[in-house]
Amino acid sequence: MQSKNDAERSKTQNQATFIKSARRAQVVAAAIDTIAELGFGQASLARIAERAGTSKGVLTYHFAGKQDLIRAVIAEVLGRGGEYMRPRVEAESTGAGALRAYIEANLGFMRQHRNHMIAIIEIYRGTRRRDGTLPFDTAQIDASTTYLEQFLRAFQERGEFRDFDPRVMAYAIRSAIDAVPQQLAKGLELDLEHYGAELADLYVHAARLD
Repeated sequence: MQSKNDAERSKTQNQATFIKSARRAQVVAAAIDTIAELGFGQASLARIAERAGTSKGVLTYHFAGKQDLIRAVIAEVLGRGGEYMRPRVEAESTGAGALRAYIEANLGFMRQHRNHMIAIIEIYRGTRRRDGTLPFDTAQIDASTTYLEQFLRAFQERGEFRDFDPRVMAYAIRSAIDAVPQQLAKGLELDLEHYGAELADLYVHAARLD
């Protein structure tokens, strides 16, 4: 049986964990907005800490350095994107409906999380090594293309999509979607709802048997 002291200790630890998680989330949100507003190169830890309403010392307590923080930013953006899109795609029972939902949900997420997408583009532009590679694991990013490829192949096997190379189609769709944040980063105002609908029409028509 848990003693009163043990219960109090557990409560204190849970509160500390909650506060730490909340502070990390606050810093990540500040990093996203700072990078989107100033660009990756100008988004120093000091400026991010200032936007988060804390000190650089507190920031470095929660993150080992800027690269560690950038990894957290990428995980946050991809995680939120997945949470937004997955239920919308899974709610559809047909290949055409699911593909349309996938494309429109991507653009819908961009519309609602503009700074998230601009930050990702700025990170890609600003973190390349001299040999052109990225200094962090891209497995999570690559997984989005793999998921789409598998998704397309599954509906081909069900006889809803025509015969095409699902990997090539997946790359084409992702390239069209991923071009949008680059335009947002240039300050262009796009009607993302219209863009998503047009893009969905194009690729649903390209994929269907008819």
